[in-house]
Amino acid sequence: MKLFYRHYGEGQPVIILHGILGISDNWVTIGRRLAEKFEVFIPDQRNHGQSPHSDTFSYYALTNDLFEFIEDHQLSKPILIGHSMGGKVAMNFALEHPHRIEKLIVVDISVRSYPARQQHLDIMEAMLSVDFDQYSTREGIEKIIHEKINSPAIAGFILKNLYRISRNRFAWRLNIKSIYTNIENVFEGVELPYSSDVPSLFIKGGVSDYIPEEDYPLILKKFPNARFHKIENASHWVHADAPDELCKTLSEFLEKKCEFSAGQS
Repeated sequence: MKLFYRHYGEGQPVIILHGILGISDNWVTIGRRLAEKFEVFIPDQRNHGQSPHSDTFSYYALTNDLFEFIEDHQLSKPILIGHSMGGKVAMNFALEHPHRIEKLIVVDISVRSYPARQQHLDIMEAMLSVDFDQYSTREGIEKIIHEKINSPAIAGFILKNLYRISRNRFAWRLNIKSIYTNIENVFEGVELPYSSDVPSLFIKGGVSDYIPEEDYPLILKKFPNARFHKIENASHWVHADAPDELCKTLSEFLEKKCEFSAGQS
């Protein structure tokens, strides 16, 4: 599958993989900072953003998409950064193809399986509840989403997926039906029976419960060269809550300082 992507900078390649219901745009701030020292690629994963839709939605398919992306762009030893679902894609790739990557960075996700998160189900059900035949204005759709999703930040995050397909009609960019149908696949653990000695960093949001300390031994079985870092006061959406601290943490692990350049926003 040929994925839409955003591209910044030059140097050693870095690939950033967004999480479930996300888009490449969510990581542009971090990507542009890293682009001062690296060549950064931020793809929309299948069924998300501007990438193609498919009824198939699993880590096997997502990992194959990543392999194809690396092959198509002839990327040598990229650094993989993955958040949430994107972190599991990155982990699966690192276990299957450890010789193909330089480093692995996983943001707020563990190797284990998770029970279905009600928050994710509520968000998807809110999106599925929108009848685009009934609403011809963005304001009407925004009102529905804000009524069903209590968090203004999460509602805004979701509404980035709304786009106009004609003068009086809107749609979701992501393939919400396929994602909802296959949501159990997203909560699966990293099941490959391998380990990878690639240098790895697991970043935990300080107020998130996605990587409890009791998961550290499980992670180390798969990634014995892993280290761990907690970003205080950050939720699961670390890149949105603490972009400066995240950038500093990435820079230290990658051993290259990345900051805003003059005039960058």
